[in-house]
Amino acid sequence: MTNVTVTEARKRLYTLLDEVAQSHEPVQIAGKRNSAVLVAEDDWRAIQETLYLNGIPGMRESIVEGLKTPVEECEEELDW
Repeated sequence: MTNVTVTEARKRLYTLLDEVAQSHEPVQIAGKRNSAVLVAEDDWRAIQETLYLNGIPGMRESIVEGLKTPVEECEEELDW
């Protein structure tokens, strides 16, 4: 993870936004009182979704089991 000071982040904000969105690598912004991490919006949404799914009892195990199932054995069920 790249580290920048608040002063540097302020000067390079638009560039940092572009870099984070393109590389999907977070940037730590360190200040005298606090620090924060800049992540791309798509990555933040993915993190939130992962946390949500991991909070559902049995979901992780279900996903792991589903990943073991060969595609040929999957049936598509459409309710239209």
